[in-house]
Amino acid sequence: MTKTVSDYKKEYIENLQKKLNIKNPMAVPILTKIVVNMGVKDAVSDKKNMERATKVMVQITGQKPKVTRAKKAIAAFKLRERDEIGLVVTLRGKRMYGFFNKLVNIVLPRLRDFRGVRRGSFDGRGNYALGFTEYAFFPEIDPATVERAQGMEIIIVTTAKDNNEGVMLLETLGMPFEKTQMNTDTKSQ
Repeated sequence: MTKTVSDYKKEYIENLQKKLNIKNPMAVPILTKIVVNMGVKDAVSDKKNMERATKVMVQITGQKPKVTRAKKAIAAFKLRERDEIGLVVTLRGKRMYGFFNKLVNIVLPRLRDFRGVRRGSFDGRGNYALGFTEYAFFPEIDPATVERAQGMEIIIVTTAKDNNEGVMLLETLGMPFEKTQMNTDTKSQ
């Protein structure tokens, strides 16, 4: 059974309120949005790559992506200003929580040798960035249909004030962070 937005909020607001020692429940950090970016390889030379990537983004996120364009021309990459080079989707509300649930419970455990996501990928304001070298780990994608490996980036935007609040929020929501190695060697003096 999938959780609704109110289920998530009921579950984690009380826990975070106690952990962070916040009296007002409206001051507890929450997820604001999830942004999924994909730079499309060879989008300039072959327009079919953009169409394939758009189809994949729709399957993964359940929402039609916005096409991003080059801001300036770069001759070395044969890139002109306003050429289509990538896709972006912004998820909010039910879709955001559904995507987050799928990411944490299905996609990340499917990664080979997965031991948790890095804690160092926060930006200083509680927002978290997660990158994938390919999108074949998503359950909607049939690995046999993937013609070429395509990377994507997922940005989880929160209302946390700093990285510590962001870590606590994502841990409460179920994000599997890597375990830090404690130095168990004790030197006797």
